[in-house]
Amino acid sequence: MSLPLSGLKILDFSTLLPGPYATQLLADMGAEVLRVEAPSRPDLLKMMPPMAGKVSAAHASINRNKKSIAIDLKHASATAIIADLLNEYDIVIEQFRPGVMARLGLGFEQLSEIQNKLIYCSITGYGQTGPYKDRAGHDINYLALSGLASYSGRKDTGPVLSGTQIADIAGGSHHAVMAILASVIQRSATGKGQYLDISMSDAALALNTMFGAGAVVSKKDPTCGGEMLNGGLFYDYYETQDGRYLSIGSLEPNFAAGLLSQLELQSFMNKIADPRPESQIALREAIADKIKSQAMSHWQTVFAAIDVCVEPVLTLNEAATNEHFVARGMITTAIDKDGNSITQINSALPFRREMHQAGAQLGEHTTSALTQVGYDSDSIEALRSAKCIK
Repeated sequence: MSLPLSGLKILDFSTLLPGPYATQLLADMGAEVLRVEAPSRPDLLKMMPPMAGKVSAAHASINRNKKSIAIDLKHASATAIIADLLNEYDIVIEQFRPGVMARLGLGFEQLSEIQNKLIYCSITGYGQTGPYKDRAGHDINYLALSGLASYSGRKDTGPVLSGTQIADIAGGSHHAVMAILASVIQRSATGKGQYLDISMSDAALALNTMFGAGAVVSKKDPTCGGEMLNGGLFYDYYETQDGRYLSIGSLEPNFAAGLLSQLELQSFMNKIADPRPESQIALREAIADKIKSQAMSHWQTVFAAIDVCVEPVLTLNEAATNEHFVARGMITTAIDKDGNSITQINSALPFRREMHQAGAQLGEHTTSALTQVGYDSDSIEALRSAKCIK
């Protein structure tokens, strides 16, 4: 059965994480993604260790199922090549700072004159408008300004770094994919494309959906370690005797009762629903002492037999071999250009390719992509000799 996005063709001008992860999701679902890469300025993701053979494992995964064309966008012939590609590829995604693509002659206004059904998505830190639009930034900055960082951590540590880039992925990548697919649906009804301004800091602010709703109404800010899901209750991680951790999320009364019964802490049942800090501290300390008394393997055996929202904190390699994720097909294989197999984490979407192609080498599809839009071998060689393409 064909994948749901078969037929969508996307020009991807992005590097590193937010844009490439968005186009990975789209490519995994069947879209044809052509990465437009600079011949002389390498994508830093390709250098990120560890390597899988000759390529970065991260690049091989995040840029899987995509093609690569190498074009110097500053070359005089570059805009004409992009214009020709737009006859086939009518969705563009880019993550340069505001104004950069327009200065190259590749902004939405310029390209939509060539392709009137163009869907053009820009991913930036602060969006295309507003006083911060020209600022540099990274994930940590967007989380800081959005308020998310202000209550993500402990009272004694303050804000803590996440293990993954929340604003980049949940903010940039996911919002870009949703906006693009919504625009495709709208285009099918109206015949018109549109410009999409995705701001990672906007999206990070929107991710405060639950605690943010209360904060802007009450004017009271959530605090580190002071809310029901960030350490204010017994919902937390607990260290085991051997230095591992258990996650305990037994919030509902039936789960809490099962947890305390298993830990022989029934005398603390009256503190479960008591929000006073002293009650919650006493409950947390009692649970912590119990969990610290035994090794992780003991608690895995104990809690495997009862359903009370307790799970071990696994390492990534433990997660990759966990029976549930294996059964769900979440570990897969990609094949590189030389036919080598590379183990990867699969898409979590319910549309799966039978086999993934690992991230392409720089300019691997330059000739075939240009041939597809009408360039002959002499024209391609002339562009290559002029150092416009590679």
